[in-house]
Order: sequence, then structure tokens, then C-alpha cells
Amino acid sequence: MEKEQAAAAVRAFLAALDVDVSARGMERTPERVAEMYGYLFGGLGRDAAAVLGATFETGATGLVAVQRIPFSSLCEHHLVPFYGSMDLVYQPHAGRVAGFSRFVEAVDVLARRPQLQERLTREVAETVMRGLAADGVLVVCRAHQFCMALREGGTHDTLTTTSEALGALAEPALAAQAWALLGGAGKEDA
Repeated sequence: MEKEQAAAAVRAFLAALDVDVSARGMERTPERVAEMYGYLFGGLGRDAAAVLGATFETGATGLVAVQRIPFSSLCEHHLVPFYGSMDLVYQPHAGRVAGFSRFVEAVDVLARRPQLQERLTREVAETVMRGLAADGVLVVCRAHQFCMALREGGTHDTLTTTSEALGALAEPALAAQAWALLGGAGKEDA
């Protein structure tokens, strides 16, 4: 990211909205905004599957669940936050797994770019499938969308839920087992 170019663009954007960036306290706002968005978009160009790192053999044959992975992202439509948590269940291939903290890192990489909740959910599922060569994966994402809350008559407590099932976990028998492992459909709060 070219910080000076980004700060100049923020300055022009604010001026177009009649915001006086020379007012006390606003003098460094364009630079701060450029720096913040550089961080918030830090997942661009990074491979989330690579973050999963080396896998290891456990001999495990059952489903593996990692729940309540917190995330925050920016909606690509309005560049305002949405935040919540992800639950994922995967079926290891030949007992190969990754460290649990690696899933948190992979979600963070994918969330730190302009996103849509539906796409983020799909990308997490695809990352686990590809990164672990998993037999199947189910991802459930629950989020609060600021674009809904900030608009006139906004809803502050609305929770949006998306899910994505791939491979063996898209099949009814294992899908039911995966949903049960997560406590059933829609029973967890973000």
C-alpha cells in the first residue's frame, strides 16, 4: 500500500463531503485512516491455506470441530464493519489435521480484506478443504452487520447466519452429524 497516496485520497474524499480536515483534531485523520485500512486489508494477497501450515498424522477418523472463532471484516459494499464468529467442522483425510490455532489465523487472513459474509464463509470452507485435503467441511458464520445498524431505522441486534458445506459434509448423514456437533442449526449466538 502506498500510504501517502492513500492518505491523499482520504483527504480528497473527506473534502468532497465538506469535512474540514484542518479542524483541530482532524489534521492527521487522513494518515490515520490510510494506516488503519492498510491493516484492515492486510489479508489481500495472502494465501490462507498456507497459514494452516504443516499437517500431522493423528490416526483420527472422527469429525473435528473448532467453534466460536472470532472475526471482524469490512463489507465491500459500504466499507463498514461486520463481525461475529465462525464454527467449522471438518472430516480429516487419512487422519491428517492442523493445529487448532491455525484455523483462527486462516479466518483472520480471509476476513482482513473487503468481504461479503457469504463469500467469507465459502472461502473459509474452501481453505480448509484445500489446505488440509480434507474429505469434507462445514462452516457456519454468524455476524452483526453495521451497514444494517447504521442506516435510518437500523437494526442493531440482527444476526445474519451463513453456512457452506463441501465434500463429505455436504452429504445428509455426515452433515447431520456435523450440525449436531455444533449444537444444532441456529442455537449458538455470535
